[in-house]
Amino acid sequence: MADLEYSRADAVATIMLNRPERKNAFTLQMVRHWADALHEAAKDDQVRAVVVRGAGGAFCSGIDLDELTSVDPAPLSRRRMLTDEVHRVARALEALDKPVIAAVQGTAVGAGLDMALMCDIRLVGESARLSEGYIHAGLIPGDGGCLWLPRLVGVARALELLLTGDVVDGPRAERIGLANHCYPDGELLTRTYELAARLAALPPVAVGFIKRATYESLHLDARTHLNMIASHMAVVQSTEDSAATLAALRAKRKKGVKRSEPKLPE
Repeated sequence: MADLEYSRADAVATIMLNRPERKNAFTLQMVRHWADALHEAAKDDQVRAVVVRGAGGAFCSGIDLDELTSVDPAPLSRRRMLTDEVHRVARALEALDKPVIAAVQGTAVGAGLDMALMCDIRLVGESARLSEGYIHAGLIPGDGGCLWLPRLVGVARALELLLTGDVVDGPRAERIGLANHCYPDGELLTRTYELAARLAALPPVAVGFIKRATYESLHLDARTHLNMIASHMAVVQSTEDSAATLAALRAKRKKGVKRSEPKLPE
């Protein structure tokens, strides 16, 4: 079996890290396949949502340390190992307008946690053990931890976690906003694929614009954001999905059908 497996069932694609004997520590070859899988999901119109998970009760323990021994110790070579290899996944995710869910059980440390942080939504099992951990090796977060963690938990709490390398369990991850939800381990994948299926059933153009506008809003002032949204709305309203959804809504209202409230996640 491959160290990284990509598959699709209906409208949901799955990227599974498959080195359970190493707690799914990734190699540089896995990173290339990981980025390729994300590019494939982006191109495939049948894919509406992506799930990232690990095999064997762990998510990812970061980069395989054996990989580091093969890197030329010159500073430029070490830099390129990140920019040209490891960061492929971050760049592919940044370009993907489809929702990506990380299902995290067990270990997610160092770059393994960073890989979960860069996904759009994180669902964790009660067994999850999350840590930036770089500080314990005398390193700095090399795969975006200093970027994504403050966005999720705030600067002060992020600095505490980054500087101490403390481990966060699943329930606490949900409490502090590091995870969207925490579930019993036996329910995690079921809940993950239920959410993925719900997202996959939504109008894809609107989903893509919402995701893109949300991330872009982090860098824009209010006036620029609202001008951008006005243009996005004009495009979305021109799609067949939008027309069909609005027509169905009008038909329900004409029949006096009470509009149901959206179901809140448990």
